[in-house]
Amino acid sequence: MATDAAEPLVRFHAVTPGARAPQRADRAAGGTLPTRAFRYCEAATSAAGFGWHVFPAIDMALAWDGEAIRWTWRGADAWHPLTVAQFPGFRDAFDTAAPAGLGGWSPPLVGALPEPGLVNIWSGLFARSRPGWSLLVRAPANLPRLPGVELYEGIVEADRWFGPLFVNLRLTRTGTPVEFRQDMPLFQVQPIPREAHGEAALSGFEVAHGLAGMAPADWDAYEASIVAPRREGGCPLGRQAAEVRRRRRAEAA
Repeated sequence: MATDAAEPLVRFHAVTPGARAPQRADRAAGGTLPTRAFRYCEAATSAAGFGWHVFPAIDMALAWDGEAIRWTWRGADAWHPLTVAQFPGFRDAFDTAAPAGLGGWSPPLVGALPEPGLVNIWSGLFARSRPGWSLLVRAPANLPRLPGVELYEGIVEADRWFGPLFVNLRLTRTGTPVEFRQDMPLFQVQPIPREAHGEAALSGFEVAHGLAGMAPADWDAYEASIVAPRREGGCPLGRQAAEVRRRRRAEAA
């Protein structure tokens, strides 16, 4: 399929009032990476900066007692039992803007799933990816985890399916509310070519057992990556990171 080079890799639609726009993920993980990792570990910084951070649509909190879930949000005057809930005031705005036949179909902001402690949270965004690309939804890479929460990962073929960009999560503690704030990422979205998660690609692997399975080219590559830089006390810190950055600058030139 031909692709317009000017077409963005992802187009986000922020549709709830006051929604914070996604932002490019930070290679320093919001300043939480150790300085040594930020300076010298290209693998860690590349992972942290791969994709976009997505934030909650509104400040809110969830509380789970082991059976039922309650929730509250910025501007609410109490805690409320959670089944399925809309963003405050969004249903009317959606029905006013939607074409005929789509009224009443606004996506919920948050909902309790049938399994104990499981919740679905919408970011207030819709998303569409470039043809042939999918979106991996996951916990923010290399950021400290939000206490009391475990996120499920998901791959969305957002070039074929257009809808709310959400995350499923599990509440892992009881008795103490879990707060979700707009100044902290809720999840990270990473673009991946659809062929990378297709059955043909994932079935295309092999395992060579034992050192006898190492071909001469493998030994040469090991020497170049690991041994040669360390001979005679060499291999300054960050050597591989510097090489990767030089290569990226050359490719961008």
